[in-house]
Amino acid sequence: MDSTVTVVGVVGTGLMGVGIATQCALHGLRTIVHDVDPARLGTVAAKAGAVLDELVDAGRIDTATRAAALARIETESRLNVMAQAQFVFEAVPEVLDLKHRLYTQLGAVLAPDAILASNTSGFEPDLLAGPLPAPERFLIAHFWNPPHMIPLVEVVPGRATAPEVTARAEALMSAIGMEPVVLAKAIPGFVGNRLQFAVLREALNIVRSGAASPAVVDRVMKASLGRRWGIVGPFESADMGGLDTFVDIASHLMPTLAKDEGVIDLLREQADAGRVGVRSGAGFYDWDEAHLADVKAARRKLIAGG
Repeated sequence: MDSTVTVVGVVGTGLMGVGIATQCALHGLRTIVHDVDPARLGTVAAKAGAVLDELVDAGRIDTATRAAALARIETESRLNVMAQAQFVFEAVPEVLDLKHRLYTQLGAVLAPDAILASNTSGFEPDLLAGPLPAPERFLIAHFWNPPHMIPLVEVVPGRATAPEVTARAEALMSAIGMEPVVLAKAIPGFVGNRLQFAVLREALNIVRSGAASPAVVDRVMKASLGRRWGIVGPFESADMGGLDTFVDIASHLMPTLAKDEGVIDLLREQADAGRVGVRSGAGFYDWDEAHLADVKAARRKLIAGG
């Protein structure tokens, strides 16, 4: 454990905020979760318990560890309690004005040496840091959902971020069981989301062309690249396949790949029809109980093997 951090704060009670809080508590940290809405604060224990239950069911932790982790999570509606934390995670909705208003308040509350990290998946650190009196103690720590299953954290310093702050953030992410990567510079979407949406654009393009259905595209991914990329990344894979071979394939294949944003219309058509996915019961799939059960079973298998 990073000995400089014994208390962490989490501002936000959504799935990501609670997921981050649970991961911290599971690794021995006193964890204070803040929200101005008492009703949302009241959901924290149940959400954290559900995360921990998945870990128990998968055999990753026992019930005593579950109880101890849950006992380390505190909830508080007063923001000034964040003065006790050496490291604070911001996990509020992706609304710039909302984040800036929160940072203005936190700037007057945080301890002089405390670090503030945003879990944003889209905003760049220099844009977010504007209202902060000490931008050198601010960076991005982008977790993936759900943190107890996906270990990556993209640590993205801003131009003003002090090197020792980046190092402390990286150390803390490792100490709570995550796999941090530090980006050399900020780019929109960081690394993970850029890769995810590049693949999604081509997946939508394939469906738009009529070559395959969403179900076929998903089966291809899960039975091939999804497995390979858990072992080697795209550059390792290219090296292993032979860069000369990849040059030959790329020369005739890359010009045919999607380069436009028109494929977004396939997403928009579904959303405009109210088919937004699991939340509405339908999207590209009809999400019945059997389909949800299949995904949950795959999650358990992944967690158990992690």
